[in-house]
Amino acid sequence: MFSKLKLLAKDTVIYGASTILARSLNYILVPLYANKLSTFDNGIQAVVYANIALANVIFCYGLETSYLKVASDAIKNNRDERRYFSTAFFSLVVTSTLFALLIALFAPSIATMIGLSAEAGTFVRYSALILWLDTMLVIPFAELRLKRKAVQFALAKVMGVVGGVVSAFILIIPLNAGLDGVFIAEALGSLVSLLFVLPVLMNLQPWFSFGMYGELLRIGLPYVPTGIAGLLIHLIDRNLLIRIPQSDVERLYGSGFQASDIVGIYGRVAAFGVVLQMFIQVFRFAWQPFFLQHADDPDAKQLFRQVMNLSSIAVIVLAVACTFFVPDLVRYHYGGRLYLLPPKYWMGMSILPWIFFSYVFDMVSSNLSAGLLITGNTRVLPVVTFAGAVVTSICCWILIPMSGMDGAAVAILAGTAVMCLCMGYFSLKFFPVRYDWGRLSMLLGAGLAFAAWHGDLLRFLAGYGMTGSIALFLKLLIVLLYLALGTLIFRSEALLVIRRLTSRNRHAEDGGAARP
Repeated sequence: MFSKLKLLAKDTVIYGASTILARSLNYILVPLYANKLSTFDNGIQAVVYANIALANVIFCYGLETSYLKVASDAIKNNRDERRYFSTAFFSLVVTSTLFALLIALFAPSIATMIGLSAEAGTFVRYSALILWLDTMLVIPFAELRLKRKAVQFALAKVMGVVGGVVSAFILIIPLNAGLDGVFIAEALGSLVSLLFVLPVLMNLQPWFSFGMYGELLRIGLPYVPTGIAGLLIHLIDRNLLIRIPQSDVERLYGSGFQASDIVGIYGRVAAFGVVLQMFIQVFRFAWQPFFLQHADDPDAKQLFRQVMNLSSIAVIVLAVACTFFVPDLVRYHYGGRLYLLPPKYWMGMSILPWIFFSYVFDMVSSNLSAGLLITGNTRVLPVVTFAGAVVTSICCWILIPMSGMDGAAVAILAGTAVMCLCMGYFSLKFFPVRYDWGRLSMLLGAGLAFAAWHGDLLRFLAGYGMTGSIALFLKLLIVLLYLALGTLIFRSEALLVIRRLTSRNRHAEDGGAARP
């Protein structure tokens, strides 16, 4: 048993590290695109990439999950899973080629449909190529996961990102390829990943079974609506923001801006949410095997309560810290030559608190998901996801015309909050745990108050000449005071952590003293 858990932990670390490394490398492109492309071009890229993510669910139509299921069952029953591998791969080759050709053929109409001009059809055609290449990777990556070839999986993922990042720098800086270079670099990155998984394709056989294909569809298709709804929570904002009337753009932001400019600014600023996104992703990689391992422990519910408290405190404090300090990092002129985002993007910084705090609800939802997975009641997850997607969409429709970028960010916060509430309702129904909702709400409420009024606070300080280093020191002091408030509210947990750390240090010192 212990050896199996060690293998699981090892694979989790490799998959997690590779995913985080890939995201971090991709993030290098944010200042590159912000500094080298116009806000208008960044807006086109944001809208097309949002729809690539949605189209990717349709291109794959759940076959990754269904292949893992049927292939693992075949291996358990000592049957040859390679026929499933061949059927799944060849079916995706055919369907993705058909889908890509249709997108390429109707590219101008699709561009208009997603809120862009017909001239943006070129970028829609690029997206068809990217989607086709990414779909070719789905089954080989699933095979690597199935066979526990975590290192090969990580290498293919990371090298694909490295290839894309290097290509982007070459195409955009020396070759001045502009927005075309962004899409070409993305396609080249996918092609590099495909080259790294070619050995996996040696398992292909000249075989296709309609019976097996039907089995794969039966398992995979139900995941499509849930997948689209999950993505809509974080992507519907761009698809609706691009449709904001020009009169509203001018009313909110003045003349000289178009809807695509606003989406470009919004997308680049919202990308700074990756700080909390990666933090939560690291937690999820460790959390799922942890709660499944300890689900039957006598003190499991008390343990999960402590995990909820500690993880929520960490992400709330991180959200407050990011709210105060990320704008300073963005506005800093590095070497007198480079901004992370040029000044024309700074008008969008007001969305950051809402983006950061939306991830607080994601963290709470991640904790609550344990109850559904432990009890096997995952059938309610689509309800949770669709509730979040519907609320996000409705709030976007209402708030974007009223307040533009800020309305879109508040809609994301509202959608994740509703999804969290639904997750809590079902999780506690099937797996009751006495979480510290009162104390957590108090800490979250204080954090949201800081986020809502931090801009007024900074203007108040500036009115008294407190800028630069003095303002930075005062902001650090405020964050430390907030941390002290959290420690006071959760003093029993804080004392437990201090005792553990003190005990560990004492053991380390005793060990050091015992050495000759």
